Amino acid sequence: MANLLARLGLAFIGLVILAPASQAIEIQRVVSPGGIEAWLVEDYAVPIVAVNFAFSGGTSQDPADRPGLANMLSGLLDEGAGDLDSKAFQAKLNDLSIGLSFDAGRDDFFGTLKTLEENKDEAFSMLALSLQKPRFDAEPIERIRAQIQVSINESKKDPESVASATIRATAYPGHPYAQPPEGTVESIAAISADDLKNYRERIFARDHLNVAVVGAIDAKSVGAMLDKVFGPLPAKGKLTDIPDTIPKGGTAEVDMPNPQTVITFGGPGPRRDAPDFMAAFVANHILGGGTFSSRLYEEVRERRGLAYSVGTMMLPFRHSAAISGNTATRADRVDETVGLIKSEMARMAKDGPTEEELAKAKSFLVGSYALRFDSSSKIARQLLAIQLDNLGIDYINKRNDMVDAVTLDEVKQASQKYFTDGTSLIVRVGPHDKS
Repeated sequence: MANLLARLGLAFIGLVILAPASQAIEIQRVVSPGGIEAWLVEDYAVPIVAVNFAFSGGTSQDPADRPGLANMLSGLLDEGAGDLDSKAFQAKLNDLSIGLSFDAGRDDFFGTLKTLEENKDEAFSMLALSLQKPRFDAEPIERIRAQIQVSINESKKDPESVASATIRATAYPGHPYAQPPEGTVESIAAISADDLKNYRERIFARDHLNVAVVGAIDAKSVGAMLDKVFGPLPAKGKLTDIPDTIPKGGTAEVDMPNPQTVITFGGPGPRRDAPDFMAAFVANHILGGGTFSSRLYEEVRERRGLAYSVGTMMLPFRHSAAISGNTATRADRVDETVGLIKSEMARMAKDGPTEEELAKAKSFLVGSYALRFDSSSKIARQLLAIQLDNLGIDYINKRNDMVDAVTLDEVKQASQKYFTDGTSLIVRVGPHDKS
């Protein structure tokens, strides 16, 4: 059987049929002749192919004296490769209507490719060149370096960026998660072409690679693409060990002459593989998870008009997990706003939600899930995210049942566990109250 599959150009294909909404999604597990795996959804409604992939790594793999290295690399991979310099590379992408981009996340280095089906072979060649033979010529390096340094200087004037940097440094002192993802003006100035090459050689490997493909392409063609694009990369990467950690509590204030004071708060949260993750997810939605019906939105904005918006989110990183929230208000109402947020989180931790709140939350979370799958790019992003979280190829089919199965007692227990210290860390960035 293996020889037959190899002759067909495909080592293995598994098929799972999923129905997250009214329209079924068929996810195929494709393994190339060279042994590289991808998840594929064939969709011929439009002649487009979307590829999303990730190498384990990201900004947490930046050397301590080179923060911003992964981010800078992400800006240079489409700035010339192989025989094509920056202008020629960009011109070819433009002429063929190929969308190619890279991004450095905290724990992973991401890439996305979107192309017309008729141009897919050339698009895959361009992607292969960018990963295997980036040029790192002097002109694009200096141009991207200058752009990043301008962005860093601008972020110093942005209160939300300052709040993010402050809470990151306060929660994770001495840990790679505390490093600025964009780096500093000084660290970016010190990054050389050799630094970029070394990071690429350490991170771009097949052992921590996940790939999702969606669109007008069959499994055999995906298998060939995987070997062409990723096959020549090293079998194993050289990742630096990152210790697991719990976000620390504390308070920090930064005086800035802004119209409002930005408030960021947080505390430890559930890891993605925690048994009570789904209960905490539902609890967070009820407390402040991004809807106009959340408790914090109702209390902080609707009843008291303290802020234009307020919300909370779960941050299950690979080596830590947190619950974080933010808002902004007038300087003379900061203490009132912080006190209200604390009291609402404490009320949620003590009593949990009501039966009615739980029913509404489940209805929203189940009903809105299909919106994550209404385009090829969205489906590809979801497939990749599910792989990175190790949730299994059948997760889409199980997810809404998992939400429905959460009980009131489970949500109360999760609320007590995660919201009791939900404001152990508070950062304020803005004008001091002179009243």
